[in-house]
Amino acid sequence: LRDNRIELVRASWHELSISVSDVSLSDEGQYTCSLFTMPVKTSKAFLTVLGVPEKPQITGFTSPVMEGERMQLTCKTSGSKPAADIRWFKNDKEVKDVKYLKEEDTARKTFTVSSTLDFLADRSDDGAVVSCRVDHESLNSTPQIAMQVLEIHYTPLVKIISSNSWPEEGQSIILTCESKGKPVPEPVLWTKDGGELPDPERMVVNGRVLSISFLNKTDNGTYRCEAKNPIGRNSTEYVLIVHDVFNTLLPTTVIPSLTTATVTTNVALKASTTTSATATSIRDPNALAGQTGPDHALIGGIVAVVVFVTLCSIILLGRYLARHKGTYLTNEAKGAEDAPDADTAIINAEGSQVNAEEKKEYFI
Repeated sequence: LRDNRIELVRASWHELSISVSDVSLSDEGQYTCSLFTMPVKTSKAFLTVLGVPEKPQITGFTSPVMEGERMQLTCKTSGSKPAADIRWFKNDKEVKDVKYLKEEDTARKTFTVSSTLDFLADRSDDGAVVSCRVDHESLNSTPQIAMQVLEIHYTPLVKIISSNSWPEEGQSIILTCESKGKPVPEPVLWTKDGGELPDPERMVVNGRVLSISFLNKTDNGTYRCEAKNPIGRNSTEYVLIVHDVFNTLLPTTVIPSLTTATVTTNVALKASTTTSATATSIRDPNALAGQTGPDHALIGGIVAVVVFVTLCSIILLGRYLARHKGTYLTNEAKGAEDAPDADTAIINAEGSQVNAEEKKEYFI
């Protein structure tokens, strides 16, 4: 071998080694080693040289792209041997539906590989990163990557957000018009029922915000928010319905200032059952006290009856006791009133044993 890139590294009766620097595709082929002995001994080896693919490039992109337009991006790499593999990714997510083309070079030693990504531009693709990755065994698991950031222009997307889901008369409401587009939409336009806002003093527009104060029934209607940019315009509507004020009246308790604690409790109970949604009636404290009188009159009447019955019973009992009170003498005790002692009284009594035959009995 006569090439300055080939160098003899080791030579002995048992081994012969060479090294090749700056390897190129032309170095590929069969190499023969001969040992001049009797007989001559030879050994052959085939050297395969890998073609490293060039860094890929993405073509076919124009900026900006309008929403709905068809995009065709082509990734191409050459010089690979064997043919390299190309894969597409959008925001790190692989895209499978692509076209793949492999062409052999003129010298028929390397390949040019290309792949085409075909899709319709959508607003969700705005700002997305499209990458083309080339894999090859010569890259030692370190692929070559080309990237392209997409720029998609689209008409505004409009949405109205209300601050009050149940607006009532006298309240306020704030309507916010959110618009998103590329290029950024111009200031929005607010209208009511197809015309201008009827009451600029209460209906104030500040940028994208419409504020309506002191709502009333005349504010009912359809409010439209319109946004536009150089690509186009878009709008959305909000139907405002102002509801009646929902009143909830709680029972009212009236406590007269000149009544006792008991009367106050009764008045509170009666006021709770007779409260009206339209008016509350307050009566004179003296009249309220008079109305509670029958209860006390009943109690007083009962007490009077009990006292009267008791007095009558006492009088009758006294008269009965007075009629039956006195000294009762029997015939046996006659003649004993003036006796000086008990023995003489017994002897002198008409009912003694001396006059037993004349003893008589009287029954009362």
